[in-house]
Amino acid sequence: MVSSSYKGIKFPPLTNKEIEEKYKEAEEEMQEVLEWKKEEEARLKDKKSKPQAISAAKRALIKVERRINTVNGNLIYWKLRKEGKSHFYANLERNEYWDKLKNGNSGNDDKESEDD
Repeated sequence: MVSSSYKGIKFPPLTNKEIEEKYKEAEEEMQEVLEWKKEEEARLKDKKSKPQAISAAKRALIKVERRINTVNGNLIYWKLRKEGKSHFYANLERNEYWDKLKNGNSGNDDKESEDD
């Protein structure tokens, strides 16, 4: 017998206007993260900061860098979606970007060694 478990698409596809809004939200989020980075760097360089505040700023900068990478990946995704690419293609590109960051740009080293 034929299985009738397929229910169809759960959510309707996003419209171009919704994709534009998501892209703008990602850009705004990047601005917020960059402001956070400036605040933490200022706290780190402040001569009046206590040692606890300095070490807290160092820990926060690690989190800021991770957040910047996440938002950059999301910007790549929404930029590709805005250009008309499918969710699957854009998601692959975003995941490849994150994988490249996680593995220390190992993909670029392979390409350079093939040219030799």
